[in-house]
Amino acid sequence: MQHSKIITLIVSFIVLSFFSTPVTAQEKDLEIPNHVLSITNENTYSNSTEDEIILEPSEFVKELIEESDIAIENPDLIQMLNETSIKTSPFAFGYRGSIYMGHWPLNYTSDKTQINWEYQQINTNKLTNTGNDVNKTISYNQLKEAHIKGALTTKIDKQDQIKKLILLKAKQNTKLPLSFHTIIGKDTKKANTYSVPVNKTGKLHAFAPAVSEKGFITYGEIYIELKGSKKRIVIKNVTKQGVGAWIPIQDYVSFSFELK
Repeated sequence: MQHSKIITLIVSFIVLSFFSTPVTAQEKDLEIPNHVLSITNENTYSNSTEDEIILEPSEFVKELIEESDIAIENPDLIQMLNETSIKTSPFAFGYRGSIYMGHWPLNYTSDKTQINWEYQQINTNKLTNTGNDVNKTISYNQLKEAHIKGALTTKIDKQDQIKKLILLKAKQNTKLPLSFHTIIGKDTKKANTYSVPVNKTGKLHAFAPAVSEKGFITYGEIYIELKGSKKRIVIKNVTKQGVGAWIPIQDYVSFSFELK
């Protein structure tokens, strides 16, 4: 009986090991450490979520994109295609034409995603515990409004479009609220406390974290090809360019406490 129980346990362990999903090194690097806390509810400045709006292609544009051999993810290009009215006659036998829509960044392929939890120091609270025989505590209180700005690390054309592409992919990779410009308001407080013993000085440092993205932008010349009553997207002169960016994480603060 004992022998059969051991066999059952071994089989159960093997089954669980087979079906469980291992955590990759990158996923582990993206996990939020214990010293990093959300201030979503405490932030006295309400950050905009405008960057989170995702433009949906129309049915016509969706069909064109799905038939393309190269992924088209640029929101500005999708908007332009949505606003483009192209009509062909069902009786236009033998008709051929090609409309040039411009040279566009089409998509961003992420190669490496990392997080610097101490990207920018934004605050320091200090407490000196003298003349007392009991411990005191210090907590986070943002002394002045902090602006945290990200940027592309590569000189590149059409930066606004590139930022949107990278931002969308970085959000997918990290599942975190990201923005190239985020603000932490004055008097933002957090109830986390740190003990300062007698005759010691405690300093609580606060940092804004940010995501580092590295990858490639795919460019191409966009044509709408008309053939009879049919329409399709043709992409020519496809090129790739390496690009990097720092993107701040909204409404998160990393804390570091020191005693002297």
